[in-house]
Amino acid sequence: MKSFRPKPPTSARKPTTRPRAYNLTSRDPVQVYCRIRPMQYESDTSCMKVISPTTIVITSPESAANFRNGNYKEIQTTFNQVFVPDVGQREVFNTVALPLIENLVKGKNSLLFTYGVTGSGKTYTMTGEPQNGGIMPRSLDVIFNSIANFQAKKFVFKPDKLNGFDVQSETDAMLDRQNELHAGFMTPRPGKLSRNRKGDSDSDSNPMIIREADESQVLPVEHDNVYAVFVTYVEIYNNSVYDLLDDEDVRVKSLQSKIVREDGNKNMYVHAVTEVEVKSAEEAFEVFQRGQRRRRVAHTALNAESSRSHSVFTIRLVQAPLDCQGEQVIQDKRVICISQLSLVDLAGSERTNRTKNTGQRLREAGNINNSLMTLRSCLEILRENQTQGTNKMVPYRDSKLTHLFKNYFDGEGQVRMIVCVNPRADDYDETIQVMKFAEMTQEVQVTRPTATKLDLGFTPGRRQANKIFKEAKSRLEKERRLDTGDLEVDLGLVYSLGGPFPELEINSPLNDQIITTLMQFLEQRINKRNILRSDLEQKQTDFRKMLLTLEQENMTLKVENASAKAFNNQEKKKVSALEGHICKTEAQIDSLLRKLNSANDTIRTLQQELKDRDMVLNQRVIDKQRVKQKYNSKIQAETEKMSRELDIKLRQQRQHLQNQMKEKEDKLRLVKQILVDETSGTSLGIPVKDTVAVPQTLSDAGEAATPRSGNTHVSRKDKVPVANLRHRRSQSADRWVDHRPGALVPVGTVLQPLMNRRRSITRLTDPKAITEGASRYCLVAQEHDTDGELETKLYKGDIVPTSGGGAQVVFNDVECLKQMSPTARRKRSGAPNSQINGHTDSSEHCSTAVEAHTKRPRM
Repeated sequence: MKSFRPKPPTSARKPTTRPRAYNLTSRDPVQVYCRIRPMQYESDTSCMKVISPTTIVITSPESAANFRNGNYKEIQTTFNQVFVPDVGQREVFNTVALPLIENLVKGKNSLLFTYGVTGSGKTYTMTGEPQNGGIMPRSLDVIFNSIANFQAKKFVFKPDKLNGFDVQSETDAMLDRQNELHAGFMTPRPGKLSRNRKGDSDSDSNPMIIREADESQVLPVEHDNVYAVFVTYVEIYNNSVYDLLDDEDVRVKSLQSKIVREDGNKNMYVHAVTEVEVKSAEEAFEVFQRGQRRRRVAHTALNAESSRSHSVFTIRLVQAPLDCQGEQVIQDKRVICISQLSLVDLAGSERTNRTKNTGQRLREAGNINNSLMTLRSCLEILRENQTQGTNKMVPYRDSKLTHLFKNYFDGEGQVRMIVCVNPRADDYDETIQVMKFAEMTQEVQVTRPTATKLDLGFTPGRRQANKIFKEAKSRLEKERRLDTGDLEVDLGLVYSLGGPFPELEINSPLNDQIITTLMQFLEQRINKRNILRSDLEQKQTDFRKMLLTLEQENMTLKVENASAKAFNNQEKKKVSALEGHICKTEAQIDSLLRKLNSANDTIRTLQQELKDRDMVLNQRVIDKQRVKQKYNSKIQAETEKMSRELDIKLRQQRQHLQNQMKEKEDKLRLVKQILVDETSGTSLGIPVKDTVAVPQTLSDAGEAATPRSGNTHVSRKDKVPVANLRHRRSQSADRWVDHRPGALVPVGTVLQPLMNRRRSITRLTDPKAITEGASRYCLVAQEHDTDGELETKLYKGDIVPTSGGGAQVVFNDVECLKQMSPTARRKRSGAPNSQINGHTDSSEHCSTAVEAHTKRPRM
């Protein structure tokens, strides 16, 4: 008998695009759970109190900014459920993640992410420990426990690189398995290769993690489907997506950034990501550990192993029905149902004044905070669009994190969030921001997930029936009761017209008895056939009547069921409204009781403070009188002491001024002697106009006569004139472009570039910025020299327009302004500290010495 495989009905085929407009009745709010981390040290103080299984009260500590600003108040936050510190990993998984696994098996998408401050337990909640697994390993255990007997062979489902899957025949799948086995023998895996190259050091740094699998939880699945599990593991680092399961050796080539794209069903995915098919929970966890070793973590002041990126571990369950015989997968891509569960471990939000991050860590923290801020902005705009009926653009593309999960918030899928908090009083300011984000997230509604499975009209239980038939056939073959070739299933007529025909061989002309017997047999057979025909017609009529009756009863039951459902929904709404009213009333009563107790405590505290202040005022009056008498005597003694010290200082200043006058007189005599020498030199034939008096010290330069020549000075060492041949006096016609990029540290030097006509800019975006009315260009840069001193360089050049309409700068001068310590100068020169206004100034408060050097760059 030939098998018949009907085509999928048109109404049940998978739509090419997923609808975007849904009614509010088909939406559910985002479910948010809170998990409180145990106190790490006994000396830490807590600022949280759990008053109910769904409510937390947060009290502002004295070290918080709100307390210092005078905004002291208690903040109450409500969640779907609050997990106290002594709640185990199993209870968190059963409450939060197990319903998402049920959705995954039913063909629905789900998203679960952990959110919180650095060091609040997000990674522990998601991953856990080898002996106490978190949400991710427990999810893998439940999935593979449920589909253990219904998995397809490897490579039956093959990714099509467009976020979909193709169905291969058993022959093609077997060839792919053989190729994989051959490639595994020829080329070892990248991880093993790297360990062989580096020896045992790599294996010691990443030991094999032994995990205990949980086989107790099993979910019901459809027995007539085959299943396959694919996992991907990516991280979002500095707003770029990286594949952590890439087979390329990271020591030879760094990970390449991936692109987030949209498939034909409007679902977002990471293009060209490595998707690994796993056949057990141990294999999936090994793949996760391989990617975890590549994830970026670093040491900060708040966490020894702080996650510096957002990690996304995606589990995709692919399922397809068997044919009508229950043996082979239907070779049709349209019947495949793909569902996924995304487990996201967000990096912690942090403040740099607490983590003390600098350099690369500071840049990572900035990108983490920006992505979390974008997530918060998207949810706020979604909430505003849903509550107020606006149609604002949601900025999903501002961050790769929100762009990747756009279809969850804007499409369909169940979203849940676990807020991890640290109850320490030191984390109060960050915790308040996390609680505000959690409250806002609970007001966002997401479309309920719908399954995309196709109903082909096949008989349920065909896999089990085929299995029983094969077992019976094999048992009969073993017992040699029936040959394999003659084993068929009789699906013919139910009734029989009788036994075989009688013997028809006539040996003589007198065998009339045989003819008579044959006639009687035929008459009986005809009569029986008529009886069977009438009986069959009667049964057909009865069967039609029964079908009509059943159809009428079915319609009646459907109407009754619909009315019962409507009535049940109304009653549920009433009950939920009453429960909400009761909860609000109880909350108001609790709030009023707390306010009353707080007011009574405040009254008692104020009364006691009033008594204490009266006592303190009386005591202060007595103390003031004592202190007044005490300090009157001290003031008299100090006045006498200060008068003596002032006399001593005046005498010292007078002596100092006399010494300065004496030094100046000596210098004047020295200048006069030099002038006399020059006058005598004229008589020897030396031109007077080329001789200039050079002061010996910096103070002499102010008192000495101005040199008569223009730009020529005489060195005191060898009496050789020094001139700057590159110096230009006529710069009035030049117009300068002063380019100062970024924030510059003020040099505070005496020597500054002379640019009378200039235009200051910070960035060069257009050639017109330097070509319009400018002929000179100056670029200012700052750096530290080898001694650690600040050095400012001014790169100067001429602006030359080009034939293409642009401009080029020909650099011809470099001017260095260097700031040097006067202490080091005095040490080199051996001069004593200068005295100003009669006081000896220390080396730490001396004025700075400035040197200016002009260099011509190599062209």
